[in-house]
Amino acid sequence: MKKRLFTQLSALVLASSVLPGAVLAQAPGSMAELAQYAGPDRMQRLIDGAKKEGKLNLYTSAPTDDMALLVAGFEKKYGIKVNIWRASADKVLQRSITEAQAKRFTVDVMETNGPELEAMHREKILQQIKSPVLKDVMPEAIRPHGEWIGTRLNVFVQGYNTNLVKKEDLPKTWEDLTNPRWKGHLGIEAGDFDWLAGMAGMMGEARVVKLFKDIVAANGISVRSGHTLLTQLVASGEVPLALTIYNYKAEQLGHKGAPLKWFSIGTAIARPNGIGVARAAPNPNAAILFFEYELSEEGQNILLKRDFVPTNTKVKSPLGNLPIKFIDAGVILDDYAKWDKLYQEIFISKSK
Repeated sequence: MKKRLFTQLSALVLASSVLPGAVLAQAPGSMAELAQYAGPDRMQRLIDGAKKEGKLNLYTSAPTDDMALLVAGFEKKYGIKVNIWRASADKVLQRSITEAQAKRFTVDVMETNGPELEAMHREKILQQIKSPVLKDVMPEAIRPHGEWIGTRLNVFVQGYNTNLVKKEDLPKTWEDLTNPRWKGHLGIEAGDFDWLAGMAGMMGEARVVKLFKDIVAANGISVRSGHTLLTQLVASGEVPLALTIYNYKAEQLGHKGAPLKWFSIGTAIARPNGIGVARAAPNPNAAILFFEYELSEEGQNILLKRDFVPTNTKVKSPLGNLPIKFIDAGVILDDYAKWDKLYQEIFISKSK
């Protein structure tokens, strides 16, 4: 999935020729003025305007159950009907670009992965929102341009089946995974080259490449497509220990009784996923109101109920004191070919 996505980004975004800025400059509505307004009646003005609009069109790649809870809270609070179109992150990006190019201004809010949102920024699809709630958001979740904001973190951690691996036997360092005891026990997701880039940024590229080549050479690795699938395979015992799962998926399955726990070998790598408001949103008040809601304490606590790691610092993080290193979405877009190639060489071509 990621390989296809970033191939598309290479053609659509890095060429920088799909959407001239003038196309979106002609967008209808009063989004630009609303986005900058900071008067004392700001929130009431948004609520009144959103009620007149009556609806919100949301494109998202978030799992249906996770987004449904957030949307239900918003609809109950404000009485605004949310129309959800859910697809993979690459399809959310593709549809957003295609519609903007055709001047079909349908979407109000995009809620998806960081790299896809960064691509939308580069295509001038998103509107910066000046919001008082941003003062409570962790700095790492706010891009310099401010056109999309991280709402939650996808944290890459390691997961193990508690029936097959004892806690006291867990590896303490990455080098421990070269031990023959792990032969045939390891798994990894098929497209996590952004995680690899983060690891290299933290530990040094040469060391990381050699380390994971040594692990794969010594013990092999099972490569699976999809973090949800990989997490389920850990829970079933087919993959006793996985190198890259999302902590929230492990938490969700664990709450359902699965014999699965997550841990982290040292500092964990994190990628913000987030929200962006369309410059040409047909329902600008509702769009900004939803933006505010998801980043507010109320919205972030709903995400926390679904075991996500929220970015609002007023909401307690489920990570505790776990140290994390953030992936830069812009760097991933620019250097994806390099990291995809390395990932293929280390894991995919040698998998068994």
